[in-house]
Amino acid sequence: MLPSLDQRNTPGKSQPNWEQRLVKNSSRGKGLLKPEYQELKFTLHRKLLDKINLEALATIDNQRVRGEVRNALMQLIDGEPTLLSSVEKQQICDEVLDEVFGLGPLEPLLQDPTISDILVNTHKQIYIERRGILESTNVTFRDDAHLIRIIDKIVSQVGRRIDESTPMVDARLLDGSRVNAIIPPLAVDGPLLSIRRFSVDKLMPSDLVDRRAMTPGMMELLEAAVKARLNIIISGGTGSGKTTLLNALSSFINVKERIVTIEDAAELQLKQPHVARLETRPPNLEGHGAVRQRELLINSLRMRPDRVVVGECRGEEALDMLQAMNTGHDGSLTTIHANSPRDAVSRLEVMVSLANSNMQLISIRQQIASAVHLLVQAARLSDGSRRVVSITEVTGMEGEVVTLQDIFVFEKRGLTPDGRVVGRFAATGIRPKFYEKLLSAGIRLRPDLFDEVVEI
Repeated sequence: MLPSLDQRNTPGKSQPNWEQRLVKNSSRGKGLLKPEYQELKFTLHRKLLDKINLEALATIDNQRVRGEVRNALMQLIDGEPTLLSSVEKQQICDEVLDEVFGLGPLEPLLQDPTISDILVNTHKQIYIERRGILESTNVTFRDDAHLIRIIDKIVSQVGRRIDESTPMVDARLLDGSRVNAIIPPLAVDGPLLSIRRFSVDKLMPSDLVDRRAMTPGMMELLEAAVKARLNIIISGGTGSGKTTLLNALSSFINVKERIVTIEDAAELQLKQPHVARLETRPPNLEGHGAVRQRELLINSLRMRPDRVVVGECRGEEALDMLQAMNTGHDGSLTTIHANSPRDAVSRLEVMVSLANSNMQLISIRQQIASAVHLLVQAARLSDGSRRVVSITEVTGMEGEVVTLQDIFVFEKRGLTPDGRVVGRFAATGIRPKFYEKLLSAGIRLRPDLFDEVVEI
């Protein structure tokens, strides 16, 4: 199977950590999966919390703390009347430590680098995504209360809350992974939790080329576009690799420039030294105090940014983003949910009209045609691979229509017997109108770049 845009989908060991631990769990038939085992684990957890002072231990080195708590826990296990083998004792000790210091049953899944998504459908069903394919797991929570406790632990770490009055929340883990949770009464069958894994080591542009997410020529063009301060919108569906691609393109921004990032949940990982990161805020218990992306974007223009990077445009902030692109903040980058470049333009029209319902459609289209230079379309294909399927230039207006022209496209040719997508990346042979901007920035592309064809 071909690699994807997402580094988290890199094939790992033949048997990931969470699977190894499940094998240990079933080493005596199904003994460790019985309700008695779960009850014993929670009993030990309660006794451990009664015995130790975690607040006092918080000031001590993490490894030393885990060692001290493990010793205390092993003493509690030895005092239990249940007969356990040494392997089972170590296993239950690991799981209780995961409850105390981590996210309980999810901890082994989070330690597996090949897993890109963790999808919890109530306490008794957990799916994972690996290399773009969904798989069922045998990992479960004890009950809904156990799952809600873990959800609350996640959201409280980033200053958010979830309860009956606020049953939906977006948050992130300490490593930047994106989290969405929804609980009853909105979730009919029980709490739902979705974790989009985010790698600590982001993919560099060369990695995307090596993984055949795009060709060297396509990456050369995008590098030139970023360095020449063209405004770029990355569009695609859910899980198509938009944020990964945005991170990769951000590496071409000059280290001397001041960058302001604006996100709903901070997950961008820009490596430049001068980055100001802004994040939205949900309303408080009284329903006040919410800070939306639009307000942050307006404020960011007073922060003397050289570049404005918006994690995702999904509402009224699209108008202010276009105005920023049109008023001296060249080189801005953002992502948008859309299935094609033309759909991306249509979505921008809708989002701008949300911000100003009195604005005429022709004026909105003029703003888009003037502000946006490139639309980069990412897609997740049927075999789970993620690719850039088109690089499209916004060439201006023709009558009342925003005109587009493809510079590179991916042509799908079919499937192999094992389900792998085959096709080719092909340049359309069109030299973009913004090529003059590249020349004025001192950037010259090789002559054969716009005739490139790569079979995969």
